[in-house]
Amino acid sequence: MKAWVIEKIADLLIEKNPLKLIRMDYPLPEKKEILIKVHACAVCHTEIDEIEGRAVPSFLPIIPGHQIVGEVVDTGKAVKKFKIGDRAGAGWIYSACGKCEFCKKGLENLCSEFKATGKDAHGGYAEYFKINEDFAFHIPENLSYEEAAPLFCAGAIGYRSLMLSKPENGHNIGLIGFGASGHLVLKMIKHLYHDSKVFVFARDSDQRKLALRLGAYWAGDIEESPPEKLHSAIDTTPVWKPPLIMLKHLKPSGRLVINAIRKEETDKNEVLKIEYSRDLWLEREIKTVANVTRKDISEFLKIASEIPLKPEIELYPFDRANDALLDIKNRKIRGAKVLKI
Repeated sequence: MKAWVIEKIADLLIEKNPLKLIRMDYPLPEKKEILIKVHACAVCHTEIDEIEGRAVPSFLPIIPGHQIVGEVVDTGKAVKKFKIGDRAGAGWIYSACGKCEFCKKGLENLCSEFKATGKDAHGGYAEYFKINEDFAFHIPENLSYEEAAPLFCAGAIGYRSLMLSKPENGHNIGLIGFGASGHLVLKMIKHLYHDSKVFVFARDSDQRKLALRLGAYWAGDIEESPPEKLHSAIDTTPVWKPPLIMLKHLKPSGRLVINAIRKEETDKNEVLKIEYSRDLWLEREIKTVANVTRKDISEFLKIASEIPLKPEIELYPFDRANDALLDIKNRKIRGAKVLKI
């Protein structure tokens, strides 16, 4: 099969062609595994974090990609959940131990043996992908492969972030950054919390226009002040400055949720600080999102099917995987980027 791989960790900036296209044997499913012929794989900033060494892969070379959808073409002898011909997908969670205190509480995202797809196991920038059936999901019939792919990370992690923000109908909710995850969260809020106002902060004017078109109450630059204080805010940017700026816009008891596996280093000449009385006093709080659980993905897919939630997507042919990554690196983001395989 053809597969894109990360061969080495890059230095500070992503290289022009960070991935290498190779040929390798396609994987054979073991006892409880399914083999998926990949039809599409969405592209995530986390792949850049892996290449640049902020989220170092467990081994090299490795096939990245963790928003994988396709058709089941082979199964292990003990598989019960899927049959050949089923539409199936997988997200960031490749496996967890199932036995530790966190797994028993449904917090398998915090398991010390958590394995991430495309980081700790081969991912979906390839023609075939295998995974244990317990960590794979049926794709809703009313969504195409290309529409479903971003739901497995941008959507699912966005859903977890929204739930961690403790939303209530009528709340003012801020979205910092407006890429693949942000635009899906906005659509979720409009569906689940009809009376809430969404305030979008994005540097790119086209992203702000898209946010307003999708129903945002207000959209401004990261440095601008919103017309109202926020009950909560969700940050999806790759850098430190935006979420720290946002703290001062929270109401008392407001919550900032940071949705990022890693953050890029700040400019050495840039001084970032939190002022206690302005930013944290009156029980404001900061919460981070770590990975995603199977429950997040399954609950979100159900909601996405009911809406139905159709992501804004930009398709790239399989041979342009490097272009998709570079466009994300250079902030050329319009919704979700998807490799069509």
